[in-house]
Amino acid sequence: MGVVQADGNVVSQKGSELALETLHVGAGEAREVGDAGHDVLLFAFAGDAALSGDALAAGSAALLLEGEQATLAAGAEGISFVRVTLGAATDLHAPMGPRERIVEIAHVEPGKATGSRSFQVLFGPHNGCTRATMFVGYVPPGKAPWHYHLYDEIVWIWRGPGRYHLADSVEEINDGSAFRITPREVHIVENTSPDRELAILGIFTPAGSPSAAYLMPEMAASYVMAPS
Repeated sequence: MGVVQADGNVVSQKGSELALETLHVGAGEAREVGDAGHDVLLFAFAGDAALSGDALAAGSAALLLEGEQATLAAGAEGISFVRVTLGAATDLHAPMGPRERIVEIAHVEPGKATGSRSFQVLFGPHNGCTRATMFVGYVPPGKAPWHYHLYDEIVWIWRGPGRYHLADSVEEINDGSAFRITPREVHIVENTSPDRELAILGIFTPAGSPSAAYLMPEMAASYVMAPS
C-alpha cells in the first residue's frame, strides 16, 4: 500500500484486523471511542481531552480492551488523535505485566534500535496490550540500510519530513502521512530533515520489540552498529 494522508481515512488491508484512522473532536464535543469487537489504541497528538474522566493530553496513549466503552470529551482546543483497532484474530501475546489505561510519553524510558535510532514503547504485553505493540520511533537525519520485519505494521508520521522507500518506488512523507508495511517487505524510512529527528508512531502485530529488524544478506555483512 502507498503513502496516504490518514485524516478521516482508514489505513487497512484485506485479511488483516489491524487498522488506523486519524480523527478530530472539536472543542466541547464528545465521541465514543471503544469498540464491541476490537481492542482500541489511541494516541493524542494535539489538544487534550478527558477519557471517561482521565486526562488524555498530546503525547499520551490509551488502551481500551474489546467491549470496553469510553467517552472522549474534548477540551477547549479540541483533540486530534490516532485511533487503532485490533481484531480478535490478531496474534495474541501472553500478558507480561499489569494493565495500564493511559501512558504519557514523557514517562516512558527510551530503548535503542539499530544505529542511532531510538524508540519508546507506549503499549505492549508489558502493560496489557497483548494484540499489538504501539511505539514512537525516532529516526536521525539520513537513512538506514534496506531491511524488513516479520510483523504486520502501520506507520503514522508524527513529525516529518521524510521519504518512504520500497523496491520500486519512493514517496514523500510528512506530518499525518501513513503507510502499511507487510511482513518481510523490504523498505527504508528516511529522514530528509538536516537537523531534527523524524518521529513516527508504529503499531505492529504480533507484539514484540520495535528493534527486531532484519538486514538483507548483502547489507548484514558490512553493517556496523554505531557506538552507544
